[in-house]
Amino acid sequence: QVQLVESGGGLVQPGGSLRVSCVVSGFTLDDYAIGWFRQAPGKEREGILCISSRDGSTYTADSVKGRFTISRDNAKKTLYLQMNSLKPEDTAVYYCAAELAIESSCPIEDYLAVWGQGTLVTVSS
Repeated sequence: QVQLVESGGGLVQPGGSLRVSCVVSGFTLDDYAIGWFRQAPGKEREGILCISSRDGSTYTADSVKGRFTISRDNAKKTLYLQMNSLKPEDTAVYYCAAELAIESSCPIEDYLAVWGQGTLVTVSS
């Protein structure tokens, strides 16, 4: 059974850092494009980071470039989102996603994605 479970959200002050994790089951991280999305209050869901070992593609949204990074631990079946220099506008529910398609590639297509339940990150003083 395919499952993605995020953890690690919370309240952080502006300028601070936070790492969010996503443990997956039912598929191998190396076989598909995997990444992170976020949805801020009143806004559409936004893809922010993606990596794919299948074809070497990557994607980084301008809004997080230079501040957020994506990494993974295949042995732990875990995807990570490291967030630095956080701003109030980074407040959102953060979702991990996998594009479980034959020719999976970055950026992830919403309609092909499998999602986690999301974890809330609030940036506020």
